[in-house]
Amino acid sequence: GKSISEYEKQFAELLQIAIDHADGDKSRVFVLSIPDYGYTPFGKEKQRIISREIDAFNKVNRTITERNGVTYIDITDISRQGLEDPGLIADDGLHPSGKMYSLWVARIIALNF
Repeated sequence: GKSISEYEKQFAELLQIAIDHADGDKSRVFVLSIPDYGYTPFGKEKQRIISREIDAFNKVNRTITERNGVTYIDITDISRQGLEDPGLIADDGLHPSGKMYSLWVARIIALNF
C-alpha cells in the first residue's frame, strides 16, 4: 500500500546497506525481483491489478539495482506459473512452495553467482 516514490527511496537505502555490509564489494550482493502473488489462489481475483503493481515496483528496483552496478535476477516469471502449476504454491494458497524456491535457486546458480 505504499507509493512508488516511497518504495524507491527505501529500496535505494536498503540496497546501499546491503552493499555496505558486503564491505562495498558489489559482486557479493544481488537483488531478486518481487514475485507476483497475483498468480496464486489468494491473488487470482485481482491478478491484473496485482501484476501491474508488481511490474511497476520491479521496474524501480531493477533500475536502482542496475544503476548501482549490482546483479539483478528476475524471478517474477517463475512466480507467474503458479496458477498453471499448483505445486509451485504452498498449501496456504499464497506463499511459494519449496519447488518454487528451488527454481529460484536454480536460476541464481545458473548465473554463476
